[in-house]
Amino acid sequence: MTPQTLVQPVSPEAYLAQEEQAGDRHEYIQGEIKPMASGTPTHNEISGNLYIALKLGLKKQPYRVFHVDQRLWVPSQEIYTYPDVMVTRKPLVLQEGRKDTVLNACLIAEVLSPATKNYDRSEKFHYYRSIPEFQDYLLIEPERLFVEHYHRNSPKQWSLTEYTAIDEIIRLESVNCDIALTDIYADVEL
Repeated sequence: MTPQTLVQPVSPEAYLAQEEQAGDRHEYIQGEIKPMASGTPTHNEISGNLYIALKLGLKKQPYRVFHVDQRLWVPSQEIYTYPDVMVTRKPLVLQEGRKDTVLNACLIAEVLSPATKNYDRSEKFHYYRSIPEFQDYLLIEPERLFVEHYHRNSPKQWSLTEYTAIDEIIRLESVNCDIALTDIYADVEL
């Protein structure tokens, strides 16, 4: 019988200190540090397209739009992560004592990958749902035309709308904005 090695949990403070020095991004999940998967050119194109569409759609509105490198802290779940695209309402709420970690995401989008899609749909979505301001969640398939849009109807009720046609428009109630699938998948070969 081989003895098992116990992994000591890492404190949030130790994670943040390490992340400031790291060249790559890492998620912090309840005391564990996990490297984040690298994106493909298609993944980058889609997340960039969505960022631009939201930035233009929310121009002069009371929102901030972030892309890829903005860290999000989910305190009730003890999770630090970097959503592909995230929208917050102004004023921006930062973690106490930090200038680089957001708390108040109202919309989050993840471009799926084979390595993370199950996590993005299950545990990660569960973690995000504990954010009081969180209202809209987009899961975008990069290899085929398919977007899942979850919208919070009440504190414990979410509705799902699936988009599969290039001429469809996603209505994002939480930020009063429409996003066309043609914009999300612009310059992407499917």
